[in-house]
Amino acid sequence: MNQELANIIKIYATEPHIKLTDYLIGKSKDTLIGILVDLLTMYINDKNSSTIREFITVTMAGYNHREKKIGYNGFKQDSFIPGATINCEAKPKNIDTVEFERFERGERKTRPMKLNGGGNFTDYTALRLQKDLQEKNLNMLVSGFVDGKLIYILEFPFSCPTFVNNLKLKVERWQGKMQGSQSTKGQFLRSADFDYTNYIYCSKLKVVYLLSKPELVKYKPYIISEFYQFLEGKAK
Repeated sequence: MNQELANIIKIYATEPHIKLTDYLIGKSKDTLIGILVDLLTMYINDKNSSTIREFITVTMAGYNHREKKIGYNGFKQDSFIPGATINCEAKPKNIDTVEFERFERGERKTRPMKLNGGGNFTDYTALRLQKDLQEKNLNMLVSGFVDGKLIYILEFPFSCPTFVNNLKLKVERWQGKMQGSQSTKGQFLRSADFDYTNYIYCSKLKVVYLLSKPELVKYKPYIISEFYQFLEGKAK
């Protein structure tokens, strides 16, 4: 971590904010720019929090971001129905290229996952699936980042049949395993995952954001080949 950034974090956490203001006023423009860039780089690549990636995904798709963990990630006013809102559920995924370098050097045993247009729902249940299906205006936002660089944002209705069928299948399999169990553990399906194959043919699939072809090709090593071909076909 940048030493200046480390100092700022310490001051912010331990001193009155006026002292932080005084500290920053004394810094040069170039120093402040460096501090901000380092902070953003650290935050957007944080493995333990997807908040900023979620914010970018939701706002770039035209929704208002909800900061609360409970409920959907964003909303916007319906253009056709006065007073109605459209909700969105964002699933951003970030690839850390350092992990690929570690694998090539033999420091990591398993090959890192590549972007596959997917995401996952944690602690999912049949009741949650039913609730989501009852939400008439609910869209999925799937995004991919490489080292914090936004590659794509795709949008489609949660009700897309192939997408729903995938979730139903995973929930039903989990329920089958849980039948007869007296344990209170495992009451939730820990990860109901999906990838691009579960929504690729949705009639209302929309490309919200996508790098240009010259830019996209730079990130080809971090995207599975079939999904890359799809993105390349959509890129300009």
